Amino acid sequence: MSADRTAPSAGVVVIGRNEGQRLVECLRSLQGLGVPVLYVDSGSRDGSPERAREYCDDVLALDPARPFSAARARNEGFEAIRHRWPGLEFVQFLDGDCTLLPGWLAAAEAAMRDDARRAVVIGPLQERRPEASVYNRLCALEWRSAPGDLTNHGALGGIMLVRAVVFESLKGFNAHVIAGEDSEFGVRAAAAGWKVTKIATPMATHDADMHRFGQWWTRAVRGGHAIAQRADLNGATTQDCVRERRSVWLWGVTLPALVVATLVPSYGASLLVGMAAYGALAWRVARFRRRMGDSPAEASLYARFIVLGKLAEGVGLLKFLVNRAAGRYRIIEYK
Repeated sequence: MSADRTAPSAGVVVIGRNEGQRLVECLRSLQGLGVPVLYVDSGSRDGSPERAREYCDDVLALDPARPFSAARARNEGFEAIRHRWPGLEFVQFLDGDCTLLPGWLAAAEAAMRDDARRAVVIGPLQERRPEASVYNRLCALEWRSAPGDLTNHGALGGIMLVRAVVFESLKGFNAHVIAGEDSEFGVRAAAAGWKVTKIATPMATHDADMHRFGQWWTRAVRGGHAIAQRADLNGATTQDCVRERRSVWLWGVTLPALVVATLVPSYGASLLVGMAAYGALAWRVARFRRRMGDSPAEASLYARFIVLGKLAEGVGLLKFLVNRAAGRYRIIEYK
């Protein structure tokens, strides 16, 4: 809980759903910061709201009558913490499967004050148990990116420090975006002339807790949905995710459909052609990751799953088209 409620400059909004002990660890990492902490729960069935009250200044349980999403949870949490502490300049968003690292909040606030055009500050995210599964290891590789002002907002996750007045002026996250809402917000912030900056100070640990292929596949499906929705929302004005959507159409939908459709007429040759094409893609991805500093083993692992993930992203892209036609979006949970 906050040690001084007189004039806090920052507050923390934690969101979660059935995070169990991870939520307790998350909230414990915020003790002693001297800032208000508010937890937003999205229909947990594991007693999370009751646990959170021991560590938080306030707990908000979302109305289950409306669909849950990370965007909705963060938006309502922001409104609630700003209502109770209207003088907050900054709000730190944190997921319930993460812990905030010592020194992060002070460094992020300093970066905000160094440049009045900064709307968002993030830092390196560390996977807590990369050795626990290949899927956790993939997340650890995914988090890697260089510090600096972002031009590709795919590197922007939901764990971020935001300038409150900017968040309000942009009307927060788009509540209809069920995945990639954080990157979509960054795109709109940049389009409005604000900076999104990654600094070198370690920000938080994350526990992916993925141990089954099905979890990884569902997460990749969610990624394809995010790419399609972001391109649909902002692609025409900012080119956001247009290239990525084109890649998913090619590798995740068109090529596999052509391979299957021509498998019999080509006496199996289409399968060989498809395998060669995916092999070339994997080689290109591995080469790119090596240039980023990955070891040969890491680059190879990442490349293989990127190629396989194109198929899952294709499913997600098609799922978005169905959801858009129905006008209904619901969260895609992988754990």
